[in-house]
Amino acid sequence: MEIYIPNPTLEKKTIIQKYKELCRMLPPNASKKQRDLFYKAFSLAVDAHKDMRRKGGEPYIYHPIAVAKIVAQEINLGVKSMIGALLHDVVEDTDITLADIRGLFGEEITKIVDGLTKIEDIVLNVDQSVQAENFKKILLSTVGDVRVILIKLADRLHNMRTLNALTQEKQWKISSETTFFFVPIAHRLGLYSIKSELEDLAMKYNDPVEYNKILNALETTAKKRSTLIEDFTKPVIEKLKEAGIDAEVTNRTKSVYSIHQKMVRKKINFEDIYDIFAVRFVFDSPPEEEKNICWRIHTIITELYKTNHLRERNFLTNPKPNGYQSLHITAMSKTGKWVEVQIRSKRMDEIAEKGLAAHFKYKEENRNPQEYENRVEEWLTKIREMLQSEDTTAIEFLNEVKLNLALKEVIVFTPQGERRVLPAGSTVLDFAYELHTNLGNKCIGAKVNYNIVPIDYVLRNGDQLQVITSKKQTPKPEWFNYVKTSHAREKIKEAFREEHKKKEEEGKKILSDIFESLKIENNASNIGRVQADARILSPYEFWNSIAEGVITKDRIRKIFRRKNLNIDAIDDFRKKISDHQHNKEIDRLIDEQLEKKPEVFLLDEISDVIRYIIAECCNPIPGDQVMGFQITNDTIEVHQTKCPNAIEQMSKFGNRIIKAKWRKESNVAFLTGIRISGFDRKGMAKEIIDVVCSQMDLNIRSIDIWCKSNTFSGKLMIYIQNVKALNELIENLYKIDQVEKVERIAPE
Repeated sequence: MEIYIPNPTLEKKTIIQKYKELCRMLPPNASKKQRDLFYKAFSLAVDAHKDMRRKGGEPYIYHPIAVAKIVAQEINLGVKSMIGALLHDVVEDTDITLADIRGLFGEEITKIVDGLTKIEDIVLNVDQSVQAENFKKILLSTVGDVRVILIKLADRLHNMRTLNALTQEKQWKISSETTFFFVPIAHRLGLYSIKSELEDLAMKYNDPVEYNKILNALETTAKKRSTLIEDFTKPVIEKLKEAGIDAEVTNRTKSVYSIHQKMVRKKINFEDIYDIFAVRFVFDSPPEEEKNICWRIHTIITELYKTNHLRERNFLTNPKPNGYQSLHITAMSKTGKWVEVQIRSKRMDEIAEKGLAAHFKYKEENRNPQEYENRVEEWLTKIREMLQSEDTTAIEFLNEVKLNLALKEVIVFTPQGERRVLPAGSTVLDFAYELHTNLGNKCIGAKVNYNIVPIDYVLRNGDQLQVITSKKQTPKPEWFNYVKTSHAREKIKEAFREEHKKKEEEGKKILSDIFESLKIENNASNIGRVQADARILSPYEFWNSIAEGVITKDRIRKIFRRKNLNIDAIDDFRKKISDHQHNKEIDRLIDEQLEKKPEVFLLDEISDVIRYIIAECCNPIPGDQVMGFQITNDTIEVHQTKCPNAIEQMSKFGNRIIKAKWRKESNVAFLTGIRISGFDRKGMAKEIIDVVCSQMDLNIRSIDIWCKSNTFSGKLMIYIQNVKALNELIENLYKIDQVEKVERIAPE
């Protein structure tokens, strides 16, 4: 990392230069009043941040300027959004208040800045998360003005681009937040370019080994791809000119992250991915001519090359949920390589890259498809519904939002043929609640395509449903396991809240009558004595026990007749009800350990009070890049930094991350797995076992090898000391004749 050397004279020149660049990015139709307001915001931001520097050493003002540039150049927002970007850290980091912003820039910009200002002074307990609280606030502001989340995405993108200046723990935390929260939102809002870059940057820090491996492979094969693209597109361009179609030809290389995901999902190597790049034909035309020209280009390509009809995708008439429109075909080039082709208009291309912001632009020109706007509004409506739930914690809220960010959807129909779109994985119960709350509460099943199915039946594209209800049916706790949508989940919660409220009112009335008949004062202290005697922590269960007659009048009479009531036991019980705070002593021990060795938390030096466990989800072994995560008062769970579960936890509870690493001289053997496959021959199993046991001197816990035709596949569970030994084993197994693939897997 380069060391930044401050130079005040050069920095002033740079700031002036950056201001001029931003001015050139203002919309051409911006009024003098807007330009004056922009200058005022720039001057205020420069003055407010004048004594501040970023972790890398450069002036802090470079950051809000960069965010404003992304907002203008990469998202295509207007003057007020650029002003909001310039001021997004002013209230949080300086003495300037929201009242000051309101007086200088008006209510609209103030609301944007307020939405972008982090929550401060949160008193945390073990179940709270600063990140989740802040995300909830951002989305609360987004409901009123989508520009808040768009500016926040620009802010996050610049932070990710400059993440190398931070400590490793901060890199993990911010990368995990990005993957868990910001990437799905960018995808939902159709910001493809930003989404892809955020994914790649997050992977760069969470899984640097795989990231660099794929990046190097892309660089090595770049020249070969360029030649293939040129040879493929040349005859198409000639035919397009003959047909009088003026189309720009570009190519897009798949992002590192998406290549990695495909390799993992399909269990293939880099060389086996045929759609590493896509050729794109983009043309300009009036909206009414777009589809016709797309199909004309499609015809030209299919006349020149053989195509795979199974890989054809028509997003022209059925756009993706984020508004994406294009025509996709996969064609065989003259060299025998498959080439993915995307055909679209300039309007479609801009929407594909810039999503929501591009839709706003085309809406102003009266060229915006209404369907996408409706989809975004539906999503924001669902966010509003979640925000209305008073008893939903920030973490629960964040999980519900994640459900609503799922882009894979299923299309089903009512008996009358009305089309409904639900997240993929939705059930009959989700569908019932989508139609009406009462239908959901009373649902016992449905007729799907005239066949009776239960409430947990998972819907498929094209299903036609008729909900079946019963007056006796009421929501059950297990229903939470049957639903996919946050809307259904919230309605089930609402039903339980209503039921709880009824039971509480009924229980309070009964207890009041009992107290009155026994001449006992109805106060919190006496209610606490009854609850302590019953040993029931949950208020709902307590009042339900009263309402159902589990706690009887005779029992209450006996409680208050006791002369030697154990007051200490009651006080202890009350403490349990009210006090679930973090164990400060354990926090102190961890802080002491980190203070002694702030650069590392050696796993075998953890005290007897604090223990660590190996996470089963990713099963790290020495040599893996790992982090510790405090899961309970006295327990640290060790994950690989690239583990999806760890990423999710770090995104919510970044304050519990503990930098950790293995002691190099550790001789402990760890369980891990190997999957091996290839072409079968006599003695293959013996050679595999010889490499593992004789050559590498490793212990096998289990081995399972099976053959089909002339191929074999196998799984070995082995005990191994570290990643270096594991990589050596994989390398030696590859040396066996006719072994085609060896990979690490999680132990079973």
